[in-house]
Amino acid sequence: MRRSAKRKRILADRRRRANESSKRWKQAHPEHVTDYRRRWVEANPEKVREYYKRYHATHREVEKQRATAWRDANPEKMKNARKAWADRNKDRLAANQRARRKDPVRYRADLDANSAANRLRRRLERAGLPPRQLHRTMAAERRANDRAADDYFGQADLPERLRQFTVLTVSLTEELLEHGDRLLDFAKAYAAMRVRVGLPPVDAEQIMYARAAQAVTDRMKRIDRLTSREVRAAVRSARSVFSTATRQRRMAELVRDAESHIRKNGARLEAEAAIENSARALRGKVSLPTELLIARIAMQDLPPAERELETARAAEIEVASRLRRSRDTSLTDPRQWMRASQGPGFRPVGGSLAR
Repeated sequence: MRRSAKRKRILADRRRRANESSKRWKQAHPEHVTDYRRRWVEANPEKVREYYKRYHATHREVEKQRATAWRDANPEKMKNARKAWADRNKDRLAANQRARRKDPVRYRADLDANSAANRLRRRLERAGLPPRQLHRTMAAERRANDRAADDYFGQADLPERLRQFTVLTVSLTEELLEHGDRLLDFAKAYAAMRVRVGLPPVDAEQIMYARAAQAVTDRMKRIDRLTSREVRAAVRSARSVFSTATRQRRMAELVRDAESHIRKNGARLEAEAAIENSARALRGKVSLPTELLIARIAMQDLPPAERELETARAAEIEVASRLRRSRDTSLTDPRQWMRASQGPGFRPVGGSLAR
């Protein structure tokens, strides 16, 4: 056993020295190594094919992941390669399109989808709304989103971060709903003061949200897990809620002002609505409901500072619906008008208008 172990040690040391010598020789003569490998590959094509076939079968998943990573890292090269392939294979693409159109079910589905998209686009244009904010997501973008989601949800401190983010968002929303108007007045005064002293102008709303976020974070016990990106997300969420509440309150004020104006000038507004419908009939246009015209004229009579484009149309519709429910009474009697408008079908906007 001692002789056998000694012989194995000698052979292992001999192989190690031979490998080191071969490695040094290959490093010193790279051209000889390249030429030898080329000649061996040319002399043994079957062995090379068998080797690659066995390697691909063993490392299929690894190669797929490597190819996917390269495509994601080189989107421009992939785009140019697809375009070059399409330019080289125009006949093949045309044949594929003809084959697709030969299938009546698939062809009809394509036509229906295109028609639906065109109808939606025209409806949005007629309504004055922006187009659909959707875009096609490529596979590389979806994989990047999946990796980002895995990195985010795989963090060990995620529960504490989510708790702090939730507390910050809720507290900031409550702060804006309770003191938003006062903070905005202070921000406007601060911005005006900067202009008076010759400093660069600043956005008053940005100052308001910054002061609200500072006040909330000073009261919170822990915000050490939050990043600046998460703080900005909390501010955006609170800003959205505050903007919605402000619009609802402003709409309630517009509805109340329009109703007060109609109570005072109901007969005149109804006469003007009748004149407007007569003029539309002379021009060959369709007559509008009297209630809608009364509400529209009343909104136009309000001071421009009290009419906002975002809520004026919604306020017109609300006032017109209340007028329609109160048409069985005289518009010139305020008490009867109020009792009719606040009947069983009364629906307050942004809170109770009776208060």
